[in-house]
Amino acid sequence: MLTNHNALFKSHVAGSLTQNLCDSYRSFLHVNVVAAVIKADLTRKNTGSALFKMTTRLLCRWARLFPRCPPAATASARLQTSTVHQTEPVCLMSLSWTRPSARHLCQGNELARMEETVFPYDQAQLVRLVEKASTPEEVLQLWAEHGGSASDAARCLVQLNLRVMEKGGEGILQDPRCESMLETVQSEVSSVWNGSLVGLLRALTMLGLPSDAPLLRSIQNEVLWRIRRLTYRHLAYLVDWVAFQRKRGYENEALTTALLKQLELRWTELCDSRTVSILMGRASLFTPSLMDKLEDKALELAESFSAEDIRRVAFALASQNRRAVPLLRALSYHLNQKPSFELKTPLLLDIAYAYGKLNFHQTQVLQRIAAELLPRLSELSSLNVTRCAKSLAFLKWLHLPLFEGFAQHYVSNSKIYSTLQVCNLLISFAKLNFQLGKGEEFYQKVHKALEGSFQNLEPFLKTDVVWSLCVLNQANPDYISSVTKYDFQKKLAGGIVDRTESYRLKLLHISAFALLEPLGITIESPAVLLLAPQGKVEVSTPLQSSLHTALQSLTNSRTQALRSSVKTIYGWTIDGELVVDSENKPIDLKNLKAPHLPGGGGRDALPAGARRIAFVAWEFPNFCLRSKDLLGRFAMQKRHLQLAGFLVVEVPYFEWLELKSDWQKVAYLKDKLGKAVAEDMAK
Repeated sequence: MLTNHNALFKSHVAGSLTQNLCDSYRSFLHVNVVAAVIKADLTRKNTGSALFKMTTRLLCRWARLFPRCPPAATASARLQTSTVHQTEPVCLMSLSWTRPSARHLCQGNELARMEETVFPYDQAQLVRLVEKASTPEEVLQLWAEHGGSASDAARCLVQLNLRVMEKGGEGILQDPRCESMLETVQSEVSSVWNGSLVGLLRALTMLGLPSDAPLLRSIQNEVLWRIRRLTYRHLAYLVDWVAFQRKRGYENEALTTALLKQLELRWTELCDSRTVSILMGRASLFTPSLMDKLEDKALELAESFSAEDIRRVAFALASQNRRAVPLLRALSYHLNQKPSFELKTPLLLDIAYAYGKLNFHQTQVLQRIAAELLPRLSELSSLNVTRCAKSLAFLKWLHLPLFEGFAQHYVSNSKIYSTLQVCNLLISFAKLNFQLGKGEEFYQKVHKALEGSFQNLEPFLKTDVVWSLCVLNQANPDYISSVTKYDFQKKLAGGIVDRTESYRLKLLHISAFALLEPLGITIESPAVLLLAPQGKVEVSTPLQSSLHTALQSLTNSRTQALRSSVKTIYGWTIDGELVVDSENKPIDLKNLKAPHLPGGGGRDALPAGARRIAFVAWEFPNFCLRSKDLLGRFAMQKRHLQLAGFLVVEVPYFEWLELKSDWQKVAYLKDKLGKAVAEDMAK
């Protein structure tokens, strides 16, 4: 029987290592058989043959896949290593047999379950006692009393780090008992268990051991040698440590390269939500292909995510600006469908930030965030309030009770708000056009907070603050004059073209506020430096193009009676401009005065009874989320056009898309025009 096993085994080793080899190998291989095969070759002194070398190399590679071998086989292997001169691979093989392994040869998802099992060794009494210790002193004293192996010392150092983080402990590394543990690990680092070795790297770094210390270098070298034997979870914790070291300016390039290679090659072993969330939290280290695989794994394991895992994954996506919509939808579903989740305040704020950064809208999750935060508003810090308001403003989601709570929080705690936080709060309110019903006290405190520091604000931030106050209709002459001066506009010139154009328009809006609102101030020529970029062609949206076509039909294609895409001196664009007589019929406007145009238009005054009509198309992004309320920018546009003497005819996307034929669109415009004129006559 033994002879048959030997012949079958040798025939497979001599061949290629295919799947058939693995199946046959698993079906009959036993430690006693392998020992007999090697013994036969050693007896014939055939250690130089290719077959013997292939056998020993194969066993060295797969030795870690065996469970504990029977005592008889272990004794036989040890006898061979002590009586016969063997090559180094056989010694390594026999050493591997005497140690347990956490990774076994298995199929499919079975590998995942095996990796999560505990190492099959009995904990030393010291380790059990140390895990129950509550202070660093107890850990040190237990080591002094019991001592132990290098693995025990490593576990004690890991626990010591945890207790130091909880209780504190300065100069712990200089304690003789701690030095004794370090020396024990240093002398026998090769015998430390894999999990303890990775944990030891993290612990020693947190305890303050210098990155160039000999012990840390030894541990890193040992990890590098063992990296193919580490489980995927160990690799994830190692990534966490490497990222931490990189932030401190220290990096072992060889270890980092090998680690990332193992993660890329063995990604199919990834099987638990905790490891996925840890890895995605360090996404900056990975290649795009590995990140795609991690996202796929996260989507597969989303159902088992805890609330903290969801937070970590969402935050990682936001930090890398990866808008993985399927994964975000899955995270939102499980976050919303599990009321048992304890949603702590930091988690809620991070989810809101991630959704805002990625521009991902999920109304049910946002409503739950608002419902959870409302009772906790008094507990929030000023930073948390402004951070949440800013995130919701990015999402264009206005929750009135929550924002009223933000305003009340500022009124009650205005002294703890910094100037930057006040500015962010104003900008958020303005973006959503959040108008306080009784905001006198709020704005009094805002103006008081800005008195001393307003002039020292960075130019772009100052422009944003003044523009926001204009949207909220709270700007005063001092604010307006400070940003419309020629010297101030120099500070905004140059830089990115799109940013310059954005602030040019904001200065025009601020100037329009000064000209149209009853402030009684005189300003310099607005935005003289921030000229519009030359050669830039603006592309009309489908809604605007369709509206222009319908307006041409309304005016019977009379070019003298219609202006399209009108650029006004106020910084606002009118999609279509008409002048109608007392019977609501369009008239020629080429020769009529037009104070809203840069050139002033023609010479003729507006006829008696005639009215200027401004058609404005409101797109989907112009509204708050799930609402028909305009955002602050477009609400101010409507207000300014009305103050400039126009009757504003609004054409929202949700009404226009319901019109299927051209005649329906023309009839719709006529009806809207008649209603606007009737409302004006009724005033």
